[in-house]
Amino acid sequence: MVLVIVAACASSEPGSGGAPSATAPQPTAPTPTTTPLSDGSAPSLDSGLGSDAAPSADGSAPKSCATGSYLFCEDFDALATGPAKSTRWTNDVANGALTIDETKSRSGKSVKVHTDGNGRALMRLAGLAPPGNSLYGRMYTWVTAFPSASNYAHFTLVEAAGTGNGTLVRPIGGQFIMERGNKKMWGVGSDGGPTGDWTRWKETAVAEPQKWVCLEWQLDATDNAVRVWIDGVAKPEMTVSTKNHDGTQTQDFVFPKFDRMTFGWWLYQAGSTPPQFDMWLDDIALSTTRIG
Repeated sequence: MVLVIVAACASSEPGSGGAPSATAPQPTAPTPTTTPLSDGSAPSLDSGLGSDAAPSADGSAPKSCATGSYLFCEDFDALATGPAKSTRWTNDVANGALTIDETKSRSGKSVKVHTDGNGRALMRLAGLAPPGNSLYGRMYTWVTAFPSASNYAHFTLVEAAGTGNGTLVRPIGGQFIMERGNKKMWGVGSDGGPTGDWTRWKETAVAEPQKWVCLEWQLDATDNAVRVWIDGVAKPEMTVSTKNHDGTQTQDFVFPKFDRMTFGWWLYQAGSTPPQFDMWLDDIALSTTRIG
């Protein structure tokens, strides 16, 4: 049993991405539910922390990685400002940079992720071994701007991979779709496996820039399901599973045996607008129970 005690997500504030399939079935969204936190309580929807590091719902100081047990946790506060370096994860950077700073931190420091064009700047976590090949994740992100060109511009913030098959599982990513009113939308997707390259974006999950957003995800191996919460609100319309996905419909969506994960920014298409991207990540955590 993993004890997790952290501030809950809130709504107060704070490679390649193919075109969507016109024939892909759209599932009927179940009634949204709130998954209890590890202590059995419901996640608070009004206790989130903005860039000024507001206190938690109980009035206490913001809680950090030191307050719980996790599969992985990084709040960046113990790292030196400047080029990002850690003994617990490695950098994968091309036409970009990872920097520890206090510009947009929620509490203390955060990692600034910068890329030029379709470059990448990723934190790579290796040696992951989640019990039952399942886990929950949570991170906060502040994005200066999402792509507004080219059409179908596809970006990934979190990707999980492993052994047994080549499927890349992307619980947190998104896409710009001109035909949907030029919307930038969060989406769940995959590539590299039998179901091919796909992203389930939803117009109910608009990607909003220039604010702290809490992004949560669940990887549930019992049905190869990916579930997402945004600022503490469940997004069941984004859920994918073995038979319910937007890839090749004659193939099942099946997880690999997870052993690694990346966090950061990778836009796959060239000729982007804007030509550069900046974002900040903070309070990244993985656990066997929902973190909030």
